[in-house]
Amino acid sequence: MKSVYFISDAHLGSLAIEHRRTQERRLVRFLDGIKGKASAVYLLGDMFDFWYEYKFVVPKGFTRFLGKLAELTDMGVEVHFFTGNHDIWAYEYLSKECGVILHKKPATVEIYDKVFYLAHGDGLGEKSLGVRCIQTLFHNHICQRLFSSLHPRWGMDFGLRWAKHSRIKRKDGKEPPFMGEDKEPLVNYAKAYVRKHEDIDYFVFGHRHIEADLMLSKKTRLIMLGDWINLFTYAVFDGENLFLSEFVEGESEI
Repeated sequence: MKSVYFISDAHLGSLAIEHRRTQERRLVRFLDGIKGKASAVYLLGDMFDFWYEYKFVVPKGFTRFLGKLAELTDMGVEVHFFTGNHDIWAYEYLSKECGVILHKKPATVEIYDKVFYLAHGDGLGEKSLGVRCIQTLFHNHICQRLFSSLHPRWGMDFGLRWAKHSRIKRKDGKEPPFMGEDKEPLVNYAKAYVRKHEDIDYFVFGHRHIEADLMLSKKTRLIMLGDWINLFTYAVFDGENLFLSEFVEGESEI
């Protein structure tokens, strides 16, 4: 039985990451290492720091990563790409050229007789008015069309600089540590959701850039995936067990 892998938050192309090419190569080596062992790979958002598809233009860079996605799908590995708050603006390119299955909303999927609720996590359980306003703005079709009218030279520059600013304004460029179950929006969201959907076995989220592994009930477990900037963490489900792990260069087993 082949395994299913979950990763998120690589933020490829970030101007706030000094060794961007090295980071991309590390991710590609990970994907290359699991290609013969994986039945599916779920990319749970913010794989790019800023991604915007114009009608006839796609962002510069990411050649190694995109090529590896195409190789995986050509081999028959399912690759699911969930948009995050940094790569909301993915449309048809990734599915048509790389063969990925694109998800713009959270999804409930059955994997080896277990029920997974999968999402990037941005906005879920979030009560902040500012966050909700930004979410509405970014998803608004009129705003998206207006942004498309910008020349890519200016549009991409603006997006990458905005994304860089959102990262460097945090202390050490990192997200705040785990705030406790009662203060984490994703935990509160999952607890409320599972009360009405008791069939959920696992919640798997990205977005927070921290590792977390919590039991919400005797049956239901919540995983936060960490990131591929500082932690290089991922989750793997072998059909019986789901566990978090870290990609270490040179390790023999993934």
